[in-house]
Amino acid sequence: MKLGLLVTLGFVPAVFGQSLSGLWDATVTLNGFTVPFKMEISSQGTTARGSFFNGEDRFPSTAGRYENGKLHLEFNYYTATLDAELRNGELVGTYDRPERGAQRSYELHARPHVVLPEVSGAPNIDGAWELAVKSGKGEAAWYFLVRQKGAHIDTAILRVDGDTGTLSGDYKDGAFIVNHFSGARANSMTVTPQADGSLKLAGNGIGGKAEYTALRPAVARAKGLQPPDDPMAHTSVKDPSEPFHFKFADVNGKIVSSDDPRFKGKVVVVNLLGSWCPNCHDEAPFLADLYKRYRAKGLEVVALSFEEGDQVKNPEQLRNFVKRYGIEYTVLVPGQPSEANDKLPQMQNFNAWPTTFFLGKDGRVAHVHAGFPSSASGEMYEQAKAEFAATVEQLLNGTEAHGCVVEPPPTIAQVAKKAAAPDCAK
Repeated sequence: MKLGLLVTLGFVPAVFGQSLSGLWDATVTLNGFTVPFKMEISSQGTTARGSFFNGEDRFPSTAGRYENGKLHLEFNYYTATLDAELRNGELVGTYDRPERGAQRSYELHARPHVVLPEVSGAPNIDGAWELAVKSGKGEAAWYFLVRQKGAHIDTAILRVDGDTGTLSGDYKDGAFIVNHFSGARANSMTVTPQADGSLKLAGNGIGGKAEYTALRPAVARAKGLQPPDDPMAHTSVKDPSEPFHFKFADVNGKIVSSDDPRFKGKVVVVNLLGSWCPNCHDEAPFLADLYKRYRAKGLEVVALSFEEGDQVKNPEQLRNFVKRYGIEYTVLVPGQPSEANDKLPQMQNFNAWPTTFFLGKDGRVAHVHAGFPSSASGEMYEQAKAEFAATVEQLLNGTEAHGCVVEPPPTIAQVAKKAAAPDCAK
């Protein structure tokens, strides 16, 4: 039986008493900031599972139980727990996880999902936009990406370090209201089309409130505004002629060095990350797949995971991160995020998590890619993956040797320009 039919028939899990299975309309609230989102729960006997979503990407619980009207879910790759009690058909409780060095407790409410009637007459805002900003990372602009179907939109703000995840919602009373909660980040935003063709964005998140004006890229260039940073040009190394060095302990305390025989004559991808970082979760499954595809051809991947607090000494969350994404490459724990520049003094303008260094067979840095988008960024996500794969192939084939000019893959900026072209031509 389909979910829509269950809702139509008045499906409420409390009526059956034995199961919570189905889609739920939920909210989380922290410091007066409330974000609606959807989650899925399944239960059989006392066993329960739950999933958050980033667009179509699923973030499932790793353990859970439901008994005596009480639900407990664990998400060990976030070191997070959800505890709620079923009261008159509503789940009421908390979602708790460490976040940005602090323990956060979100108030949680959820009711069985209800299918709302479709709204007509929504304006078309589909495509790529740009937001003028002055970020702490030196950026002058971010992308605002919209995928629209009727009155529904899926959106993301793409910065140099990655995107916000998929903010989804519908058109109502002259504006689109979009929200996101995937267990790792919470955002809410109102998108209001303006008479001059721009968009007004009023956002709210853990970082506070913010307002932006979104312009089509061609309009932004005509106004003399700078484009978003190229992630392949944001971070570099101080001396490209010097091999890139690292020497740190793995999760079991064993020291691994860039001078070890396993890396000699290999192409090495060095990935700076943290299991606390949402954009690092976005990148990890792709890097795990990239390694499996190319390791027989001479690729090594080394993750340098800078962990928070006690996780440096006992990186249990990192171990769960590795298990979740099926990571088979080398994972080291150099220290805490604030120590990254001191531990790796060759880096220049490093401020984005994750950041990936591509080392040629001579051990020197050929390219650096700041950040990584999620599937929320649509075509730009696909392009970032294509850039990574093309760079690895060129290094493996020796066509990206120092001093050798090769044809690079299209950049994210070129993809954005292409995506915006149909709108600019109207």
